[in-house]
Amino acid sequence: MDVIRDFPHPIREIEHCLIPLRDGTQLAARIWLPADAGTRRYPAILEYLPYRKRDGTAVRDALTHPWMAGQGYACVRVDMRGNGESQGLMADEYLPQEQQDALEVLDWLCAQPWCDGNLGMMGISWGGFNGLQVAAHQPAALKAIITLCSTDDRYADDIHYKGGNLLMENQGWAATMLNFSAAVPDPLLVQDWQAQWQQRLDAMPMLAETWLQHQTRDDYWRQGSVCEDYAAIKAAVYCVGGWGDAYKNSVPRLMQHLGGPKKALLGPWIHKYPHFAVPNPAIGFLQEAKRWWDHWLKGIDNGVMDEPACTFYLQDAVPPKASYAERPGVWVQTAGWPDPQIQWQTFSLSASGLSAGEHALSEKRSICSPLTTGLHQGEYCAIWFGPDGPTDQRRDDAHSLCFDSQPLSEPLALLGDVRLDLRLTSDRPCGQIVARLNAVAPDGQVAQITYGTLNLSLREDFAVANPPEPGAPLQVRFSLDHVGYRLPAGYRLRLALSTASFPLLWPARELTTLTLLPEVQSVQLPVFMGEPVECPFEAPQSAPPANLEIIRKAAPKRTLYEDVASGEVCVRIDDDLGVMRFLDHGLWVDQRCTEQYRTRPWDPLSTRADIQWHYRVGRGGWSVEVDSTLGLHADTQWFYLQATQVARLDGQQIHQRQWHKRIARSTL
Repeated sequence: MDVIRDFPHPIREIEHCLIPLRDGTQLAARIWLPADAGTRRYPAILEYLPYRKRDGTAVRDALTHPWMAGQGYACVRVDMRGNGESQGLMADEYLPQEQQDALEVLDWLCAQPWCDGNLGMMGISWGGFNGLQVAAHQPAALKAIITLCSTDDRYADDIHYKGGNLLMENQGWAATMLNFSAAVPDPLLVQDWQAQWQQRLDAMPMLAETWLQHQTRDDYWRQGSVCEDYAAIKAAVYCVGGWGDAYKNSVPRLMQHLGGPKKALLGPWIHKYPHFAVPNPAIGFLQEAKRWWDHWLKGIDNGVMDEPACTFYLQDAVPPKASYAERPGVWVQTAGWPDPQIQWQTFSLSASGLSAGEHALSEKRSICSPLTTGLHQGEYCAIWFGPDGPTDQRRDDAHSLCFDSQPLSEPLALLGDVRLDLRLTSDRPCGQIVARLNAVAPDGQVAQITYGTLNLSLREDFAVANPPEPGAPLQVRFSLDHVGYRLPAGYRLRLALSTASFPLLWPARELTTLTLLPEVQSVQLPVFMGEPVECPFEAPQSAPPANLEIIRKAAPKRTLYEDVASGEVCVRIDDDLGVMRFLDHGLWVDQRCTEQYRTRPWDPLSTRADIQWHYRVGRGGWSVEVDSTLGLHADTQWFYLQATQVARLDGQQIHQRQWHKRIARSTL
């Protein structure tokens, strides 16, 4: 990445300021400005997050916001209420209060002597969510947003549920937020930091309980899901994501349904900004963002909206690995989504495997996968630069119902969502189906292309439970995640069906056998017929990195264990984020997490999740520690949730809290 130090506009920084809200709460902000801002007015770009500007996002902020300020923009990074040095309390994610606060921040920006009244919002993940949510309120000053790795549907495509099934990531993220939200305000910036910190600890919400109480797509999830009314968004929207990220499906949906100006970009990346994401190729995302802002916030006719609306990266088939430094492939472009360059090709499940055209399955085929199937699926959302991706699928395929195509006679390019239309029965009034589309190399290695899953009790509508009647035929239609992928001639396609994916999903309450009926069982593949284009982006740039001392390097790790006697498997994820000291203000931060997920092959009630987070921060002789734990197990009727939080100041315990909750299982 090319580090830029000289900009068209010299930069000045306001390291910390407070933005007053109408209820008296003050939100903490860090602002990067062109040096002459105040005597001259500039458009402003807001990034609005709960992750602490002082340390949580400071490393990536240093790469991004000063660069854009140097191009003639006021860049404003605000911590939400109850986080970092901001006052107040945060009760949950994406609440109406969060959106209302953002609207007040936008009003405040417009009133500043350095702002010309033209506003944008940019953010990844949480910040991408609230960019869409705030845009749906139609504030007049908000002309455009860039939303990265976000979703338009909080139930269908977030870290809580997938296909109506409970994600293990629901528990992992609840534990993460339990610890992140307990971070202390910096005493150098907040005079009454200890009282403010104690207030947060005392009022800490147990988010896992809230999320488990809403197992269908009810009003809780509809709030903040902009898919409820796409027409409400009038601002121009640039949708950005990565094939290695969990939120990829929202990009084509937004392009299909948004009525206003829009563009899309999907690269090979995990859950990171594209100028420093992996796997490569990273791109000049900041230059691309500048073109977007120049057009919508400065009125410069630079042709950014005259180009093809969608740019996608088609990844080449490569041997399976848990992580890649680079993914070879090509860039392609479409005029929009859907696009006539995508042609649908139908395959059928047959006695000979995966066959072109529509053919009935000649006989019943049944599957009851051991619950340990899915160990090589990889994590739901790759975020910490660790070994999080799917590895060789052969071991999971051995416990799945597999249908292979003949070797491809010519290369095949896929772009879009793979669609399944199945007829089957379940022997229990519950169950989940998991489908993986895999690439089988001539040497036998099997790489996952994409996957999807469905809770059979929510097969018709995620909002309405309709448990399957044992033995009764079911029509099951669902899509696998969107993908951009190229297979060479000689490879085979494999559709693998299973009844479990651990530790991706919490298993159904009973072991379930699914039986495909001797009828037409079809798979539709989105085949891209267009041609590659030259990379349309410049090489990545950034501002100078943060001034850091690395005391302990980050060391993410993922390990599989098996107890041979009981058959229990344990997936252990060690996310050691390392220890770093910010040399500009002396704060050092130590964060690490251990997640353990256990189950036995034929006992769904043996499943449990146990997560531990450890946070330490200090300066000189002052230090703070917070240890958080969260555990979940279940019987056929209830989930049992336990959690603890212990906080220490200078080695002395000042706070302890425990939670013991029981939540009814409804559709899970």
